[in-house]
Amino acid sequence: MTITIGAHVDQTDPIAEAKARGTRVVQFFLGNPQGYKGPEFRYSGGADGLKADAEKDGIDLYVHAPYLINVATTNNRIRIPSRQLLQKHVDGAAAIGAKGLIVHGGHLGDNEDPAIGFDNWRKAIEATDIKLPILVENTAGGDNAMTRYLDRIAGVFDAISAASGSEMVGFCLDTCHAHAGGNALETVIDDVTAITGRIDLVHCNDSRDDFDSGADRHTSLGQGKIDPDLLAAVVRNAGAPVICETPGDAADHVADFDWLRERL
Repeated sequence: MTITIGAHVDQTDPIAEAKARGTRVVQFFLGNPQGYKGPEFRYSGGADGLKADAEKDGIDLYVHAPYLINVATTNNRIRIPSRQLLQKHVDGAAAIGAKGLIVHGGHLGDNEDPAIGFDNWRKAIEATDIKLPILVENTAGGDNAMTRYLDRIAGVFDAISAASGSEMVGFCLDTCHAHAGGNALETVIDDVTAITGRIDLVHCNDSRDDFDSGADRHTSLGQGKIDPDLLAAVVRNAGAPVICETPGDAADHVADFDWLRERL
């Protein structure tokens, strides 16, 4: 099995970033990941140029939505702008021909009923004009997070399944988040696939922190607290494209790719 391995890169020239790493898949933000402003296209050729150049060079693009999108929340001042921002990034990612838009699961307040968050996810999918796969990502921390624990992931996907457009919603598995979130990597592929039916993308990251720590702190492959063979097994068993969201520059990412390929 040949698994495509790439990295999260700067958005200014994703094509050059991919070539510098010898890969055919990259992920990046469109604009500020911590802001409510809509997508920005910093590529010199704009959205159309990026789409055309990626197609010409055979490079697959993935877009990571801003971190602050939280469509699950009961707070209207966050939920409504989050839905609007989700739509803007769906539109922006589709404009560059991206293969998927990765979105974090969000969270509720400490004592709020998770069922509200599940239903808010359903409403968000219903309200979105989905033009490319939306890949919901598991997260590492928060006791009332929507996608930290398996039962919550199941609640989100059960609710989404009732929405029109649900066939365009997939899953992105982050290995650091799974480990730090308290999900056994030995079984996580089977566990998640039983819930979602699919794993569309893997974020292969080592974790600086211990199992079930709740800490979202990535580190280079082989440098953290995740068993190396287990990390490789997750990637192998997922059989999906891989993005390393690990620190460093092109040379560091190539070292991560080599580390992973040796174990696959």
